[in-house]
Amino acid sequence: MFSKSKIHEPGPRQGGETAAQHPNEYEMNAPKTSTTLPAAASKSKPPASVLSADLLIKGNIKTTGDVQIEGNVEGDIRAHLLTVGEGATVKGEVMADDVVVNGRVIGRVRGLKVRLTSTARVEGDIIHKTIAIESGAHFEGSVSRREDPLSTSGGGRSGSPQGQPAPQEQGTRSAG
Repeated sequence: MFSKSKIHEPGPRQGGETAAQHPNEYEMNAPKTSTTLPAAASKSKPPASVLSADLLIKGNIKTTGDVQIEGNVEGDIRAHLLTVGEGATVKGEVMADDVVVNGRVIGRVRGLKVRLTSTARVEGDIIHKTIAIESGAHFEGSVSRREDPLSTSGGGRSGSPQGQPAPQEQGTRSAG
């Protein structure tokens, strides 16, 4: 059985070895490091994928992780957290648990939480559970609240569940 380190024990051991140089020191610490590192690594969340400003992507993007768009995308995007950067343009439908728009989106936006910052420019419908629109944001389209905005069932552009009209606003908005 391992015991506490005997570093504080006075005097050398046999052969002139001090307690700090004793071989059991390493054996006591080695299993701790080797078992805790992989567990800690598996629990950490990977960083967001960043599509830089010099990229133009034509095609759909689908991930369960986080994506930050700084360039241009022509296609649909599905992610956990989607951030559209100030200089970015997305032409297509965006769908994520959390959507933060700082740049331009031309197409439908679907998200549990949708946030349009003051630099946002959205041309298309927004389907959300919660929404925040900062002063200065520009929006053209309709807004509808749904309990499950990520569900594609229900059909149509406003497709609310049967028997429940969706609260909706239409028109051009420029907050500010």
